Amino acid sequence: MIQIKTLASGSKGNCYRVSDGVTPILLEVGISIKKIKQGLNYRLSEIEGCLVTHEHKDHCKSVDEIMKAGINCYMTKGTKKELNINNHRIQKITAKIRYEIGNWYMKPFKIEHDAAEPVGFLLWSKATGEKLIFLTDTFYSKYQFHKPNYIMIECNYSMDILNENIKNGRVPAAQKKRLLKTHMSLQTCKDFLKANDLSKVKEIWLLHLSDRNSDAELFKREIQELTGKPTYIAG
Repeated sequence: MIQIKTLASGSKGNCYRVSDGVTPILLEVGISIKKIKQGLNYRLSEIEGCLVTHEHKDHCKSVDEIMKAGINCYMTKGTKKELNINNHRIQKITAKIRYEIGNWYMKPFKIEHDAAEPVGFLLWSKATGEKLIFLTDTFYSKYQFHKPNYIMIECNYSMDILNENIKNGRVPAAQKKRLLKTHMSLQTCKDFLKANDLSKVKEIWLLHLSDRNSDAELFKREIQELTGKPTYIAG
């Protein structure tokens, strides 16, 4: 069984530990190396690799320190260029190409975000035979996935909450335009889930909730009622 642990999720930083019981990896390193070590109970050396979706700091803040610790970091050519770093630990990846990381197979896929070459990840374990989707910082997905077991998906904001915040002056109106083109709403998250076969899903994890434009309990309840699957809020 795949185990998922959230070290951080949201605009202040994102980092997740995922393991199939054989190979632990990190998805994103957008928090300090100190917090990562604490979140891993100071067992950083067990991590086989780190996957980075794009170059924004809340997803890649500690890339340099992770590589100095001897851990390979997987990212696209566009992400590497924007980060402007050169290190033999960087493993360049291309969408739709399959890679191996320890006991995992990994296939990146394109997403829609205001970044150079952002990707999501499809992971499947040779140990458990299970599949995991990691989809964050995108306003939608054009892909469907065949019977995943775990879904880690952004659910950043509710349009109703966002509009109410703008109306009351709590959120600048200009922020709405960016959100619509860069992050996934509750409704789009629902649409994605309805478009995929969830018959084998064991867990759904909602990622990257907005501090001001979300409602964790509402989101969890609505996704759980829609899917009938155990739903967790990351962070």
